[in-house]
Amino acid sequence: MKKLSILSFVFLIAVTALMAAPATATAQDMTIGFVEPRAILERMPEMRAVQQRLQNFAERKQSELAEKERELQTEIELYQQRVSVISESARQTEEERLTELDMEFRQLQSQAQQEMQQQQQQLMAPLLEQIQESINNVAARKGLDYVLNTTTTTGDVIILYVSPEVQAEYDITSDVMDDLDI
Repeated sequence: MKKLSILSFVFLIAVTALMAAPATATAQDMTIGFVEPRAILERMPEMRAVQQRLQNFAERKQSELAEKERELQTEIELYQQRVSVISESARQTEEERLTELDMEFRQLQSQAQQEMQQQQQQLMAPLLEQIQESINNVAARKGLDYVLNTTTTTGDVIILYVSPEVQAEYDITSDVMDDLDI
């Protein structure tokens, strides 16, 4: 019983000491800003050129795919016309060939989509780097420890509410635009 009392007393002192010890960083010591990069991107003059290049690229890929799809459709129609007059082995061979052509077409679709994403990333990278550099500059000038993005890449809102006073002081979106001369 005496050991239990001593252990309880030592535990109580340890907890009290931990609670009394100053924290190295508290939430009050951190300064957090936030920014809306999508709004900045939309206002960047370079974004129009990026969108145009992406549209041209997409149209070119769509045209290539449409041509391949027409070729595949033509092959299928020719097969359907001949199917009743060709031998069983010729029919199997032709169906295998058409299945292979269809798989190639699907691969081309997938490849075109990947190329579109790569093209978008390649064209957007310099703009995103400019924005990030400007965010860093503004955050350093304002003494911010963290800067949060207000939305996800899919457009979902992350910060649900900000009081007008906090928004006026810690929303650095317009400061970043100023830094970028937008």
